[in-house]
Amino acid sequence: MEKVSLDHLSNGFCPQALFLYGTYKEDGTQNFGLFCWVSYFFDGELGVMACIGGEKLTKDRIKAGHVFSANLVTESLLPLADYLGNNDGYEPGKMDVPIEVESGAVLDVPVLKDSPWVFELEVKQSVSLDGSEIFLCKIRNVLAAKALTDESISAEERMRYAAPVVTAGIQRYFTLNPDVKGAWGDWKEN
Repeated sequence: MEKVSLDHLSNGFCPQALFLYGTYKEDGTQNFGLFCWVSYFFDGELGVMACIGGEKLTKDRIKAGHVFSANLVTESLLPLADYLGNNDGYEPGKMDVPIEVESGAVLDVPVLKDSPWVFELEVKQSVSLDGSEIFLCKIRNVLAAKALTDESISAEERMRYAAPVVTAGIQRYFTLNPDVKGAWGDWKEN
């Protein structure tokens, strides 16, 4: 495979799941923003790393309250997620759209009723970068659709049910094709 050096830095073709981060504004109303710089770490327990670049209301609210929800974006939630991700949280009226919201089960965070997988996150540490902030979070609860916990249903069927949306640094949304290519360890002898 022939390769070339790019003339610019890029994370293209490195898929990241989309999440809507939920916080409460100072007046107690919910706020959601769209983010994809999410990954995981292990420090005695599974944790989440979440990075937010630039000035964002969501970042301000996470820094103020040290808790937020990370709601998996699904194909059905994509129109709402795109709207929330492309409108400034500081603008009045951004959240004047129909959204069904519940309260977190463990933390005081807003949760999207239609997201099948939600992390309730508590910030344990943050790292300030040049214009960005990385939040290292402990997972205090996972809210999962019952269908995703039913192990009598194949992993492929559960993935189809979840229908997560990803992006790959090329300003496009993609769905996942849940065809199984193998299980962990299938090629350990090769």
